Amino acid sequence: MVEESAPDDTGALERVSAKASGAPVEWEADVVLRDGTVAHVRPISPDDAEGIQLFHSRQSPESIYLRFFAPLRELSQRDLYRFTHVDHHDRVALVATLDGEIIGIGRYDRIDPTSAEVAFNISDHFQGKGIGSVMLEHLAAIAQELGITRFTAEVLPQNRKMLMVFKEAGYEVSHHFEDGVIEVSFDILPTERSKEVQLSREHRAEARSMRTILFPERVAIIGASRRAHSIGAVLLSNIIAGGFRGELYPIHPEADEIQGLKTYPSIRDVPEPVDLAILVIPADQTVGVVKECGKAGVKALLVLSSGFAEAGEEGVKLQEKLRRRVRRAGMRVIGPNSFGLINNDPEVQLNATLASVVPQRGRLGLFAQSGALGVAVLASAARRGLGISVFASAGNRVDVSGNDLMQYWIDDQDTDTVGLYLESMGNPRKFSRIARQLAKVKPVIVVSSGVSSFAAPPGHRTRVTNVPPQAFDALLRQAGVIRVENVHQLFDVAQLTLHQPLPAGDRVAIVGNSDALGALSASACLSWGLKVTHGPVSLLPQASAEEFATALDAAFADPEVDSVVAAFIPPLVTQDEEVHTAVREIVAKYEKPCVATFLGMRGVGDGLSYVQGDVTRSVPAYAMPEDGIRALNAVTRYAQWRARDRGSSVSPVGIDRARVERLTEAVLATHPEGRALTRDEARELLSAYGIRLWPAIEVTGVEAAVRAADTLTYPVILKSTSPVVRHQPGLVGVRGDLIDAESVRDAYASLSSRLGPLGADRFVVQRMAVPGVSCVVRASEDPLFGPVVSFSVAGPPTELLGDVSHRIPPLTDVDVTDLIDGVKAAPLLAGHRGAAPVHRAALADLIARLSVLADDHPEMSSVELNPVNAWTGGVDVLGADVVVRPALVRKDPGRRRMT
Repeated sequence: MVEESAPDDTGALERVSAKASGAPVEWEADVVLRDGTVAHVRPISPDDAEGIQLFHSRQSPESIYLRFFAPLRELSQRDLYRFTHVDHHDRVALVATLDGEIIGIGRYDRIDPTSAEVAFNISDHFQGKGIGSVMLEHLAAIAQELGITRFTAEVLPQNRKMLMVFKEAGYEVSHHFEDGVIEVSFDILPTERSKEVQLSREHRAEARSMRTILFPERVAIIGASRRAHSIGAVLLSNIIAGGFRGELYPIHPEADEIQGLKTYPSIRDVPEPVDLAILVIPADQTVGVVKECGKAGVKALLVLSSGFAEAGEEGVKLQEKLRRRVRRAGMRVIGPNSFGLINNDPEVQLNATLASVVPQRGRLGLFAQSGALGVAVLASAARRGLGISVFASAGNRVDVSGNDLMQYWIDDQDTDTVGLYLESMGNPRKFSRIARQLAKVKPVIVVSSGVSSFAAPPGHRTRVTNVPPQAFDALLRQAGVIRVENVHQLFDVAQLTLHQPLPAGDRVAIVGNSDALGALSASACLSWGLKVTHGPVSLLPQASAEEFATALDAAFADPEVDSVVAAFIPPLVTQDEEVHTAVREIVAKYEKPCVATFLGMRGVGDGLSYVQGDVTRSVPAYAMPEDGIRALNAVTRYAQWRARDRGSSVSPVGIDRARVERLTEAVLATHPEGRALTRDEARELLSAYGIRLWPAIEVTGVEAAVRAADTLTYPVILKSTSPVVRHQPGLVGVRGDLIDAESVRDAYASLSSRLGPLGADRFVVQRMAVPGVSCVVRASEDPLFGPVVSFSVAGPPTELLGDVSHRIPPLTDVDVTDLIDGVKAAPLLAGHRGAAPVHRAALADLIARLSVLADDHPEMSSVELNPVNAWTGGVDVLGADVVVRPALVRKDPGRRRMT
């Protein structure tokens, strides 16, 4: 199938260069460019001298003059040395490569402690792909890490492309013209506008790369076979039977034709550039074939071959080789071990799967990771008569994931609802922000089997996680995603979102002709938190079609009703079809959703079609009322999320990021593995973000306790720091309201006697706080999720009941409100049983500050503020535990990169 070749050294140049450069490995990244191709960004190294000279020799005289302000035909050895030898602090340089060739260079040189001069040089042959914008994003992110806040650049007036790179980046750019040169300068700290520009560029690039895969004009099948029931033969047969509109090129080393199509010995022999190559060959041949595809100009790959990471350790190594080879060639790939993809667009009609029965064209986009579940998802959609627009199976998800498909679906005019079956998640932070953008315009329904326990199936590249499943639930709610338990429920919800309008509220009418079904429906509504404001209306079994219509019309016309549940059994004197007609006619009059159950009635299937204006819709029919009401509840909550104000990003004032960086650097310099901070260190660190930790003095001995109380001023509190008694319920190790030295002595003696050796001589003295509600606010850095912020009411709600809410930064003010209200004990904060309500704004500000601290500094392994005393006049942070560790490389950093 493929010629023998030397052992693949894919990625060797990048790895050697990264190691030789001495720069942080997290500065390396694969990025999707504007045209959907992939480039590799990495720090420059001394080994790049020859590559830079070659790059320079291929540039036009005009490009050389615009970069150097002089006609340098060749770079001197001195220049090459200066360009390639940088200290990665005051002088930083990055190169963008494609298939090992340098196609772009970006660098900055520090001018003073907080500013640097930046310059770029982009290959003439790769102009217009957004390389300059990518380099600027990466240099700006690196510069911020190193304390630089402002960039300057000198640009000739005729260099309009470079001026546009700065102008369109979203920064506030100032210009100064002098001696024929324009000096531009701008602050590089992220703004709402610059972040918006960055995410918009990422979205366009990744959506474009997916369109290349989904809308191929020329497809090659590498592994097409003459054996009738082989995978290669079945795949080719399905593509032909599906009516693919483009050109097909079967690849076979010996055959002249297969299934009536001319074959080619290798991808190199295909006369036209191929958009998509589908690989159905033995796993050990894939890397060599991918290399050939790259040299032949293939744009994207679909790998159905198995035998990779799901097959064991050797497969893991082979899969990593495949990933590096694909990235090096600038291609995107679905798989390996993929079930394939489908695009039902009439201009494409591609069924590149092993499924012989494909759902009809429709407006549901589907994504599934494994092949087995791909079969189940497609079969379920076809059985329910739900048409699909696009289907894709990621397999082992070595590259393309659900995140990429969601980027495409945001703008896809042929998809109205998206369904995702996730077995693992490689980048939850990116998933969250993309899903949020998609959910603003289209329902996103997620089945997450393995994700709930965070145990990735064999072959899936992911990280371990320490967060509880509730944190993943919170992430989905934050993003407006509809989470369901199984494929059955996914299609229950999809039937409703595809065919009915979104409900305006949670008020429900129930109409039927069975008291039992009415009661069952009402009970289901109440259990899901829906309000039954009309009915249940139960008609007599002998009711006429007119009576059915009248009852339904009254329910829909009621201004106190947002949705209608119709539950019917076969009537005694009315034909089934008459009931169906009544339902169709009444539902078509109103812009309110309806879910229905027709127990024992014929001719219903999965719904009743009707025409409303120029749109064909359907009343979804469910086997039992509970199924429809569960789906209605899910869609109602989604509609409420969609209608809500999203809020604005929290941005507390008075933050000194540099002070935290200096403190953490000092700690890690002496303790490379990290450690817990002392109370004084924690106080200093938190104060940099406007969080005031109350003083507490550790004491040994009664007289030391008295001196500490005198220093703090009375009244004070004396409490044991023994871990044995610290988390026991009640005030086992605490004495409060100590108003003088004598009361301190009495309290010390009492606690020492009561606690014995467990708590003796392990005390702190602290000022007495105003009575309030004791809370716990936490932030922790997770290997998979990044920063996670949690809130709870201290004591049994946290320690025994697990009543803790979670959110994933960055947060909006609405997210903070939801975090506080997300605990069942939240009524305690509003003034329970006559108590004064706490200062919600102060509590929200504290949470916002901690969330920004955690988001800004991945070296914050954990920060726990406990207890936080919330009261009418504000919040008091009485205790804090802070652990600093070397920063993890986040999956979704502040610059574009593929995972």
